[in-house]
Amino acid sequence: MLGQIRKFNVLIFCTLIAICVAVMNDPYKELGVSSTASAQEIRRAYKQLAKEWHPDKSNHPDAERKFVQIKKAYELLSDTDRRRIYDKHGITSEDSHFLKQKHDYSNYNRFGFDPVEEFFGKQFGFDQDISLYHKLSVTSNYFEHTIIPKSKTKLHIIMFYNDWCFGCIRIVGAFKKLIDTFEPLGISFVTINAAHEPTILRKTGADDIPRMVLVLGGHSYVYRENIYTQQKLAEFIRKKMPFKIGQRVNDENVDEFLSGWTDNRVRALVLEPRSVTRLRYLISAFAFHDRVAFGFVDLTSKACSLMADRFKVNPKLDTLFLFNEDSVRAVASISMADIPTQTLDNIISTNQFLSLPRLSSQDVLEGVCPAEWNRPRKRLCVILITENSPEYDIARGALRHIALESGYSLERVRFAYMYKEKQADFLNAISKGSFEDNLLRLVVIWRRDSTQIKYEWVDGAKLDIKTDDYLNNSAINATKHEINLTIQRLLKTSEALTYEAFVQNLLDEHAQGMLSKWITRLLYLVDYLSDNIEDEHLFAALSLLGTIAFMFGIGYVMMYFVRAEEETLKAQGQLNNAGQCNKQSKHVPELKLYELRAEKYNGLVRLLKPGCRTILLITDLQSRAKLIPPYHRAVWPYRRTKTLIFGHMLIEKGLSWYSELLRLSLCTNQKLQINPRNCVGTVIALNGHRKYFCVYHAKHPECARGTKRMIKMTKQLLDRNDDPEIGNFLGVNYSEESDVESNVLFEDNLLDGLSNWLDRLFEGTTHRYYINYWPDFPTK
Repeated sequence: MLGQIRKFNVLIFCTLIAICVAVMNDPYKELGVSSTASAQEIRRAYKQLAKEWHPDKSNHPDAERKFVQIKKAYELLSDTDRRRIYDKHGITSEDSHFLKQKHDYSNYNRFGFDPVEEFFGKQFGFDQDISLYHKLSVTSNYFEHTIIPKSKTKLHIIMFYNDWCFGCIRIVGAFKKLIDTFEPLGISFVTINAAHEPTILRKTGADDIPRMVLVLGGHSYVYRENIYTQQKLAEFIRKKMPFKIGQRVNDENVDEFLSGWTDNRVRALVLEPRSVTRLRYLISAFAFHDRVAFGFVDLTSKACSLMADRFKVNPKLDTLFLFNEDSVRAVASISMADIPTQTLDNIISTNQFLSLPRLSSQDVLEGVCPAEWNRPRKRLCVILITENSPEYDIARGALRHIALESGYSLERVRFAYMYKEKQADFLNAISKGSFEDNLLRLVVIWRRDSTQIKYEWVDGAKLDIKTDDYLNNSAINATKHEINLTIQRLLKTSEALTYEAFVQNLLDEHAQGMLSKWITRLLYLVDYLSDNIEDEHLFAALSLLGTIAFMFGIGYVMMYFVRAEEETLKAQGQLNNAGQCNKQSKHVPELKLYELRAEKYNGLVRLLKPGCRTILLITDLQSRAKLIPPYHRAVWPYRRTKTLIFGHMLIEKGLSWYSELLRLSLCTNQKLQINPRNCVGTVIALNGHRKYFCVYHAKHPECARGTKRMIKMTKQLLDRNDDPEIGNFLGVNYSEESDVESNVLFEDNLLDGLSNWLDRLFEGTTHRYYINYWPDFPTK
């Protein structure tokens, strides 16, 4: 027994050494292949890189080091056991052969000694095949970088165990039966030691061991049943499957379903002689849900009786039909009593793309136009650049017709189209060369790797046609001829494509929006809570929520009564002080009148803010005391307007300024002779920011409308002689001996029409006199 324990310790020690040693980087990145690459793809990548980086052929200073890394990466990935160990444990050491029997304890009993059986005896009935857990054991690195990404298309079931968990030992047989039943359906089974990976245990939501977890679409669902049977697990998986994984099809909606290929997905029609869809079909539908839309038909239903005759199927067998753009003729079909999952997946994967697919995501681009570094084996992709508009359906149909009659192998040449407005970054990267802004251009690309492409434009192709008669259209025949010539020339090993570009990943046009993501998360949260909350937990949560709601309700009622009491007290106080308030005079805003002087000129005129105006009364020393009171009464209603400033000016101080202001408004170089006496009673509204003013005078012809007429009449004031007062505020033809009393205005009546003029001023109907600048105000 001691010797057996020593051997076991030596094995554990060697395993720890192998885990701690890392001699190279990620071998997949070194060879430029994906983690799911086949042995042939790995071999081709190694040969190409070895030729490129061989020290005898490359002048790069790091060529020798790079060549060694490529060789070690190929040695690791070409060894099936070492590759499996790396995928599960991330070990790249050449000594990883220690792990080939890392968890295999079957040889420890070769001397007839088993410590578990010796200590407990056979009467406990434990299943001794616990090595099954060890053989399927993975680490957190494998969970994060392999299981989670692959769970978008593949179901994974994880069993959490512990070496000293007797419950885990008891269900080994049941777990093995589950593996034998569901693994052929496409479900992957792994185990994780909860003692070594406690973070994964908590992350998945498992709270105890043994515990089984389903990883689906990046989410973890805990299986909480204590019975590990095929029926229970199948019901659990069906319950967690996305509800949009497929739709029920009958005689009424079959045509609509088959013609819905515009969403860039092939149509798969599964006809079964049962009402409940088999789990294997649901799993296949989930695996190809991005490429294929599944419709399930119940042949036992009366609503589907016409489909059995239409497709001529045996009502006792399971039948699969695959349709692309042609909803009448299937591109592939199979009918068996029990279609194997592998056969099902092979048929779907072979026909998972339309005849003319749309490059709507990076995954579609990888499937339609895979990267190929080797020039003799280069793969070409003919892409039509178009827009998402019905007017281009005929052009897309023409290219689809050309693709179906091309005769090229799908391994070498594929046809596709792309929306210009969706994949703008990709098109901008290849916009050099002969690309123009017009649509319906054809480009042939060769993807050398994930970012580098070589391309060439098919200049002679013309798909701007107006008829869908593809057989007799000369433009389509000419385009087909140009495409064939270009492809045959470019498929030659010695021929190189003209242009080269580095591109980013395509935009995923099928990605969920923000609203869809939130709805998905909400549904997952509801599902998670329904699975993880027990009845007592639910009652406790409801009790807590009820208590919080009750407290908020009591608080609201108390605040309502407090506010009501405050309003009552305010009303009583207003009634008690009503008499006192009536006796006291109300506070009246003060109306200030500013005198326009040189020191206040900038503040009242030049530096006015936008929207502000100064209302200015012109007086002299004799009339100031008589005119200011009626002016005060006229502007009193506008005292609360914050954009108005009221003032007055003595004509003796501002005569030169006023004369220059009138001259600028009349656009004349003639020097005006202003009569100061006739200017008394004039009111001007100055807009300092916009440089215009409006004039009020008792004899100013303000009632005349029209800008040209106003300017003409104003200029005529300089020459009129019939009335000695009209225009005399401008100082023309003034005579002190004038005694025509019928036309004479008295100082008491100068501001009678000011109130009406102010109304029109604020309505914007008064005439505005614009000037180029504000003249200087005299300092003396």
